[in-house]
Amino acid sequence: MSYVLALDQGTTSTRAILFDASLAPVATAQREFPQHFPHSGWVEHDPEDLWRSAVETMRAAIAEAGVEARAVAAIGITNQRETVVVWERATGRPIHRAIVWQDRRTAEACAALREAGHEALITTRTGLLADPYFSATKVAWLLDHVPEARAAAAAGTLAFGTVDTFLVWRLTGGRVHATDATNAARTLLCDIRSAQWDEELLALFRIPRAMLPEIRDCPASSARPCRIFLARPCRSAASPATSRRRPSARAAWRRA
Repeated sequence: MSYVLALDQGTTSTRAILFDASLAPVATAQREFPQHFPHSGWVEHDPEDLWRSAVETMRAAIAEAGVEARAVAAIGITNQRETVVVWERATGRPIHRAIVWQDRRTAEACAALREAGHEALITTRTGLLADPYFSATKVAWLLDHVPEARAAAAAGTLAFGTVDTFLVWRLTGGRVHATDATNAARTLLCDIRSAQWDEELLALFRIPRAMLPEIRDCPASSARPCRIFLARPCRSAASPATSRRRPSARAAWRRA
């Protein structure tokens, strides 16, 4: 029998539910993870916690059902939407904690955009307001505040994604850098009419296109995941086993 694994990566916990061929739930698992509040109004997650909780809950659900990883025909992901992760393409290591959708550190930057008259363009293209809730100013903040990040992004050595993108990238061993249209639409960077990244908005927020994922339809298949992640103990990308050298992205995640 084949199964479908649903992964819900939320703001305070991650949950996995395994469904059988008739779409009846047969097993579930949930893990909470730490919240970080470095300053008033700032909210961050460690991307390694998101990854670890995702793998652990998927493995726990499979174990509870008493099935093998090979029986999982597909994995579907739902996620906290506007939260931002930026990582190195070569190693898969995040350059900073994820900035969570609740975070308000870019309120002044958004106010400056409104005062400069840019909100009309933003709303026309995205249907959204210039607000810290959304992803674009969070990405810009990371590029401006993490040393050498802006130059690395322009050179194409960094990747950006909402949480779905980060998880897909790791689950496929770095083979796929993609998001779906519904997540892209929450970034302030996507033209909702064409469902493509908007060059004018990218220029406004000073975000290099080279770091952005491919936008796919919501029901589209991303790729076949590396099933090794569903059958072995999970290890952080920055663990001693991988921090001594800089392996390829695929090699690093196959060791997870």
